[in-house]
Amino acid sequence: MSEAADIEALSFEQALAELEQIVARLESGQAPLEDSIRMYERGAALKGHCEKRLEAARLRVEKIVMGAGGSAEGPKGVEPAEFS
Repeated sequence: MSEAADIEALSFEQALAELEQIVARLESGQAPLEDSIRMYERGAALKGHCEKRLEAARLRVEKIVMGAGGSAEGPKGVEPAEFS
């Protein structure tokens, strides 16, 4: 399995956890330069994957919230709040 396919198979939570580990290792300054570069590259790919997953989730929520006519709907029988 390629690295890109490996990352695509991760859930948002798995990718975020791995990204946090990479950041901690890079911040420690203990990794050799070549390892740091590889970790940075993987971290950038993980970041992109997380952003893509978040955008997909945002779009799903937006579809749920939007009514058939394209306007936002709340639960049935609930009146919108009035602000004065």
